[in-house]
Amino acid sequence: MSHPADNAVSAVRQYIEQHRGTFLDELQDWLRIPSVSAQPEHAGDVRRSADWLAAKLKDTGFPVTEIWETPGAPAVFAEWPSEDPDAPTVLVYGHHDVQPAAREDGWHTEPFEPVIKGKQLFARGAADDKGQVFFHTLGAQAHLATTGRTSPAVHLKLLIEGEEESGSPHFRTLVEQHRTRLAADAVIVSDTGMWSETTPTVCTGMRGLVECELSLCGPDQDIHSGSFGGAVPNPATVAGRIVAALHDEQGRVAVPGFYDGIVELTDAERALFAELPFDEQEWLRTAKSYAAHGEQGYSTLERIWARPTAEVNGIGGGYQGTGGKTIIPSDAFLKLSFRIVAGQNPARVEAAITQWVEAQVPAGIRHTLTFNGATRPCLTPLDHPALQAVARSMGRAFEQPVRFTREGGSGPAADLQDVLESPVLFLGISVPSDGWHAPNEKVELDLLMKGVETAAYLWTDLAQALRT
Repeated sequence: MSHPADNAVSAVRQYIEQHRGTFLDELQDWLRIPSVSAQPEHAGDVRRSADWLAAKLKDTGFPVTEIWETPGAPAVFAEWPSEDPDAPTVLVYGHHDVQPAAREDGWHTEPFEPVIKGKQLFARGAADDKGQVFFHTLGAQAHLATTGRTSPAVHLKLLIEGEEESGSPHFRTLVEQHRTRLAADAVIVSDTGMWSETTPTVCTGMRGLVECELSLCGPDQDIHSGSFGGAVPNPATVAGRIVAALHDEQGRVAVPGFYDGIVELTDAERALFAELPFDEQEWLRTAKSYAAHGEQGYSTLERIWARPTAEVNGIGGGYQGTGGKTIIPSDAFLKLSFRIVAGQNPARVEAAITQWVEAQVPAGIRHTLTFNGATRPCLTPLDHPALQAVARSMGRAFEQPVRFTREGGSGPAADLQDVLESPVLFLGISVPSDGWHAPNEKVELDLLMKGVETAAYLWTDLAQALRT
């Protein structure tokens, strides 16, 4: 005798298989729109992409679909209230813009002419992020068809941005302007990936980012090092000393107050990270590097996912031409970036850096420190019921336990968590070989269907989890 849960899984998979062909045809239609937000000549295509998605969401069943304007590219908002007035509210985030792509970049096919080869779909945006946004349409339909519902088990909202690949310059303002419309008990971000095809994972958080540029000015012009060297401060030397002072001997950032408030890794999280099949030598080959390095006392995965960092992104000053030129340069510069983690506040980090830099710069050197915006970190605890619901639904689709990761990079998900004060969960099915931002971007079709299946289970599970 079959178990009711087994029957539900079978029904979902049967529904998905029956509608797979139409789903892929429609996705390919969307992928043909070159919605490159970074290139002004494609502004019309980005708008066409937004219009296409809004119309498709309406066809899916969303009674509310709207184009939200920004000073840049438009976003798409959709809403499907549950017939249960007490149901929790869930917001799905993704983006419909894509990275630039051209055949001469090394593509084997035209990047905006989707091609299916075996079990892979090649096109710009196939994985990042149109494929991962679009699986929610068939997922919602499968959810309704197999539960007998006429509306989702949660109040379902979508916010699909049009400028993520351009740095989301207007996203936070958009979220703040529509804070009431976007209010949710949980946010699902489908703009991420898994560890591998055989190891499904759920990301629990992303690091934040603080960037700055330091300009150092000494003499009003380059001067003779024989006549003045050793008697006036050299801005290039000061730049080198600041770089050398940025970390201590244990690889920790030496800025006082930098680590204040940090949420430390738990023993459980460290154990879960250690369980992942991580090959450090293969990772180094991917990085085109030769040795792992960083803060002592932490593994490589812990360093890139859960520890704050300081990096020198650029350094310059003085003579750069062929041969020697015996001068004291008039100026030098540093470009620095700081990845921050849960518990760190960008404003406090900026204040600590400012105070530290002022202490490093000697008399006779004028300096200007300019910050280029900041992104907050986000983190959802492992025991949060919404996170556990995502893991259960994904495990059901993949028929194996789901493990947990974090992302070392930064993104607009933190703005959603900060403004809406809601937990952020990550649901993605992309794998590293999909080649985000690279030539020949693709998505694994079997994994894409697992994303559909996960979404089909998720709304019922979240409705129950968030009630408790």
